Amino acid sequence: MQRCELTGKGKQFGNNVSFSQRHTKKVWKPNLQAKTIVIDGKKIKMKISTQAIRTLKKKGLIAAAK
Repeated sequence: MQRCELTGKGKQFGNNVSFSQRHTKKVWKPNLQAKTIVIDGKKIKMKISTQAIRTLKKKGLIAAAK
């Protein structure tokens, strides 16, 4: 299932509304990336949302890309 392992962010459901106001079901999926994080000297591979990756970079827990 599409879910961020760190924040728990998952799929969102709603309606796609056309010009004629016709409602059809729509799913918004989170942008997940496979990322390796070093925690206490151990490398852990996680599926994390890009929003969580940005937050970790801002806090200095992940080294920014060069």
